[in-house]
Amino acid sequence: MTDTFKLHERIADELRAAGLDPDHVARLARSTVEEDLGGGVDVTSEATVSADARAVADYVARKPGVAAGIYVAAAVIDLVSGGEAEFEFPIEDGARVEPGTVLFTARARTRDLLTAERSALNLMCHMSGIASITRQWVDAVEGTGAKIRDTRKTTPGLRLIEKYAVRCGGGVNHRMFLSDAGLVKDNHVIAAGGVVEAFEAVRAKYPDLPIEVEVDTLDQLLPVVEAGAELILLDNFTPERMRAAVMIVGRNEPYGRTRLEASGGLTLDQARAVAETGVDYISVGGLTHSAAILDIGCDFR
Repeated sequence: MTDTFKLHERIADELRAAGLDPDHVARLARSTVEEDLGGGVDVTSEATVSADARAVADYVARKPGVAAGIYVAAAVIDLVSGGEAEFEFPIEDGARVEPGTVLFTARARTRDLLTAERSALNLMCHMSGIASITRQWVDAVEGTGAKIRDTRKTTPGLRLIEKYAVRCGGGVNHRMFLSDAGLVKDNHVIAAGGVVEAFEAVRAKYPDLPIEVEVDTLDQLLPVVEAGAELILLDNFTPERMRAAVMIVGRNEPYGRTRLEASGGLTLDQARAVAETGVDYISVGGLTHSAAILDIGCDFR
């Protein structure tokens, strides 16, 4: 692996089309493989496989779900092979898969395929798990108009690919970084002396940025609406209180500019009831911090 390695053009193009920076993915692939090698080599593969042996590896779904991270996993193999691997991509990220579905195929030196195997699987299984649970939430609220959003509760170093996986599952991203938008939460409210005061302070300093305001009670809602907040997070509201919030906003902001987001310990079995209250978004931290992997295997031939 060289420090100046550039990903295969097809892989780089697909990553760009997905909103991912190929150089970022290449760095992630490198750090993942280097962590696995621990400063050495794959001793088992070096001992058991001749240097010139070649193989074909199919990456195959073992369970049903939604694919994500196909080109991220391919980037790992591309890196380890020094750009010599060849690929086939029969499906795209976001596709539903069943047991036996081939996500992609790689042809390369056997040692390279073996060295890259676990790193490629770790990333793709993790991303596909996120996409799969996101799709379950999206399916649960279908037809209500509510959108499923992620949070910043992501794995350090993996935020960009985890949020991409949410998109593969049909969800939408909340802010990517702290600098993207303001989000006034309870500790900001305490520091500023009130929820409206906190909102107005952020708006005064960053007038061109979107600002979301978290409210804990219905009493906080109307003052925030009247102050001009266009996105309000309803923290730990019951469905009954969510409906009341929707009615309050509808009566006092007739132009439809204010959007409401439900958040706080929500579970999949609650998704439909929450969506039917009329909220615009449901944010789910568990999409990224608690998603189980999708079981995917690597079969040599």
